Amino acid sequence: MAIVASASVRDFFEESVNESLRARSLDASAGARAYLIGVLEDQAKPSRRVDQAIDGPLAFMLADALAVARPAERFERLRCLGDAVLYAAGFFRGHFGARGVDETYVVRMGQKAYSGARQVLVPGGREVASDADVFGELSDGFEAFLRVFEDVADGTKCLGASSSTDVLKLYERWLQTGSDRLATALGAQGISPVRKVATGLQ
Repeated sequence: MAIVASASVRDFFEESVNESLRARSLDASAGARAYLIGVLEDQAKPSRRVDQAIDGPLAFMLADALAVARPAERFERLRCLGDAVLYAAGFFRGHFGARGVDETYVVRMGQKAYSGARQVLVPGGREVASDADVFGELSDGFEAFLRVFEDVADGTKCLGASSSTDVLKLYERWLQTGSDRLATALGAQGISPVRKVATGLQ
């Protein structure tokens, strides 16, 4: 999937992440922001495919990663699993739903992956400075950061809309999310999306 044609992919993702955090009134440390942007930038590379990172049931992948003996390898497996779940659930809303996987379960698996990565770095769960505790923050805020990734996905879809099929997909995505960014993009295409308000009248 080509994400975006931009002079600087990182600048695009930085602007998109910061805009979403502001719009959602979410607090994120500088370390967490940088990490989220790095995940997006990394996944934008043609060589990276999230479906290759998630090659089985999440619970099994999590259990396998947690069982790795060498701490460095265990950390890497858990970190990569957290990244893949966050990206797949944020950018491909139907990826897990099409397989009958509930979003609450997906969020829990992502939280546990990042929490496990944190435990490798901070044995015993001791307190550390918030900017240093990026994986703890990613675990605690996983669902909120998933919404941020959904916003970024909406932004990339807006940039890529050129055909009537693309516009229809934007509209379908807007029906699912109610995204202001998608509504603006549809408006630029001459479409003013309006949600039907239930009146209670038959």
